[in-house]
Amino acid sequence: MKTIVRFSVLVAMLLSFGSSAFAQANRSRPRRPDLSVPKVDKKDLICFALYTVSDQTLKLTAQLYPLADDDPKVVRLEIQREGNWVEIDRTEVIQPGWTATFRVERWDDGQAHTYRVAHGNEAFYEGTIRKNPVDESEIVIAAFTGNSIHPAHGGDISRQDLIDNVKRVDADLLFFSGDQVYDHNRHYAAWLKFGRDFGEIIRHCPTVCLPDDHDVGQPNLWGESGKISTLSGAADGGYAKPAPYVKEVERAQTSHLPDPIDPHQIGQGIGVYFTNLSWGNVDFAILEDRKFKTGPAGRVPKQGPRPDHIRNPEYDPASVDVDGAVLLGERQLKFLRNWSGDWRNAEMKVALSQTIFCGGAHIHGSANGRLHADMDSNGWPQSGRNRALETLRKGFAFHLAGDQHLATIFHHGIDEHRDAIWSFCVPSIANLYLRWWQPLEPGKNREPGSPEYTGDQLDGFANKVTNYAAANPEPSPAGKLLNTRAAGFGIVRLQKDQRTITMECWPRNVDVTDSNAKQYPGWPRTISQLDNYNPPSWGKLGKLTFDVDDPVVQLIDANTGTTLYTVRANGKSFIPSAPKDRVFKVKAGQNAPDKVVATDAKVGSEPINVTLK
Repeated sequence: MKTIVRFSVLVAMLLSFGSSAFAQANRSRPRRPDLSVPKVDKKDLICFALYTVSDQTLKLTAQLYPLADDDPKVVRLEIQREGNWVEIDRTEVIQPGWTATFRVERWDDGQAHTYRVAHGNEAFYEGTIRKNPVDESEIVIAAFTGNSIHPAHGGDISRQDLIDNVKRVDADLLFFSGDQVYDHNRHYAAWLKFGRDFGEIIRHCPTVCLPDDHDVGQPNLWGESGKISTLSGAADGGYAKPAPYVKEVERAQTSHLPDPIDPHQIGQGIGVYFTNLSWGNVDFAILEDRKFKTGPAGRVPKQGPRPDHIRNPEYDPASVDVDGAVLLGERQLKFLRNWSGDWRNAEMKVALSQTIFCGGAHIHGSANGRLHADMDSNGWPQSGRNRALETLRKGFAFHLAGDQHLATIFHHGIDEHRDAIWSFCVPSIANLYLRWWQPLEPGKNREPGSPEYTGDQLDGFANKVTNYAAANPEPSPAGKLLNTRAAGFGIVRLQKDQRTITMECWPRNVDVTDSNAKQYPGWPRTISQLDNYNPPSWGKLGKLTFDVDDPVVQLIDANTGTTLYTVRANGKSFIPSAPKDRVFKVKAGQNAPDKVVATDAKVGSEPINVTLK
């Protein structure tokens, strides 16, 4: 009997201990993110709104909470004039997704306007359509990526620090480069949360959003012109989610962007949104660097446990640069060729895309997770990467992107190091999957005192890259502590009067106006616009002096007829850089290069006085 009692007591003790341990584990285990769609009052049915203004066309998308069957399905856009609200457009709510899209032409962008989105007689959402900052000498971009909401690594920490800093710098443009939504099945619910988190600044500032892989519900994305993906991980290319899901995502995140340049649909009826945005006399190319990209599975030799991960350091990079593999695709390259040469109403050019054109990380996931090459990066396919850079450098475009979970500054090279554009990859808002830039050998031609990971390198695809900064996380990050995970955001300052670009990289939860606040090591960094195409091997042509301010100058190879580059000069003089031992035709004009000013210019040639009036 005593044995039975003792056994019962022991069982009770074990059960009690197990229950206590289970409860303790539950208390310490991070809770799952709450993505329930709240039930709101009729007056709060409009969650948020995004807009852009370009070429005097306003486009605005309002995001609504679910409507009841008897709720009105029409939404109005109104602006304030002389103290009264005046309706300027109305539209029907689109399902699925509960979006309302507006388009207003002949928009007066010479002044700010107070607007409101109205639904029925109770729901009103107010904001400001900014004045086009063409007269401002500095254009400020606040840039974000990786909006994870998972609590384990700090995804549940308030975004208020980001909101406050955008207000402090008075950003002219907000750029969310991808993964605004980190849930693969509930985009609508997570998108509403994104709007609640960032609506306070989005309602008053033009905003560019680029949906990336997690937004469309998959871990990686090689869109391959809209095919259906059938492999786990989607490395065969295409979309894992049904087309209606993808189209709902893109409508919510991109329908407020300027009209697509080439609106023809891809496979499954999925649309495109690549375009340009003219704002503040800066011309932004908005790219879709994953939509046309080829999937690697079945096309390249497998060099690791996954089709897209190369773990064999002895592999031949040329073996994966297979014929027919696409990056941007011909439609976007055609757009970029035209965009690079068109300088109407543009003093500087910036390319916005999901990620950068190289393999920008060596270590993935944890500090011992070295990966030789990652085909999810835009370092692959190499030929497609080089075509993209060749086209962008023709317009001296600076490149701003995200996705890598690792902030970096790279100067890209094609034929030689540093002969193409610069890129700034901004850090993740909350860093779920960690990466490090940590080459095995010190970089060459490093700046004095710079870390060994900087300097000239080859990435895992043998692409030429020069690193100037990398915000590597700590080797053993402390859970959800954002500062150990190198989370943060980026600021880019375009100084139009000087044609300079300043990159800033800030940690979370600092005041960027505080003199004691420190950026990540390597930032800030300022470059010239002309650094985006100034190879070390080039020389200088003779000085061009004009009778007008800021003309457009174009260099054409006199033998092949190929345009080398087009750029708007700063002031009344310009000294073109060019390859040695070649002859060039030089064209110039006030808004387009429509006058031949030299036919046999070469490095070391005599100065020229040019009359354009």
